[in-house]
Amino acid sequence: MTDKIRQRRPAFDREAGVAIAQAMFHEHGFDAVSLSDLIEAMDIKPPSFYAAYGSKAQLFEKAMLRYASENALPLDKLLAPDRTVPDALAGLFVAAAKQYAKDNVLRGCMITEGLRADDEVAREMAQALANEGIKVIREYLDQALPDKAQCLSDYLTITLRGLSAAACSGMPRKRLIEVAQTAGRFIAHELGSPPG
Repeated sequence: MTDKIRQRRPAFDREAGVAIAQAMFHEHGFDAVSLSDLIEAMDIKPPSFYAAYGSKAQLFEKAMLRYASENALPLDKLLAPDRTVPDALAGLFVAAAKQYAKDNVLRGCMITEGLRADDEVAREMAQALANEGIKVIREYLDQALPDKAQCLSDYLTITLRGLSAAACSGMPRKRLIEVAQTAGRFIAHELGSPPG
């Protein structure tokens, strides 16, 4: 007669849980992913979830930070001082279009789309992260074109968010890139200098 040995479950991998949540939030949005959806996908019990992440909103923040670390646009390279302003901004639009449409399922910018969350806490977390990127762009424009910095910064923010929304809606990658190139040409025309 053999003794039955109770097998212990392997320790829960918190980072793996964040990766699961990131994919779910990115594909469906914060509001459409329920706590029970997350718990089921991670195969853990509610007390373990709360012990690991605190709340759904706190997990969303961790997921957005993970997304940013892997997918943030390389603004330091795109806005490098050796590029003309029209070339840099045109490059930023095209890089964003390519990034937002690189995956067939996880489309758009997860942080930008997080700004649409009904949950105020989640929305504020997304806004705080989005503001970091906007700040870098604005500082670049303050140095390069101080008299046009505010309007150009607003134009870039609105255009990048529009590209993200269009990607989420299923616009093909080729068309997104064409729109990004058109926006770059518009900026170049406004600044009186051809990009690239």
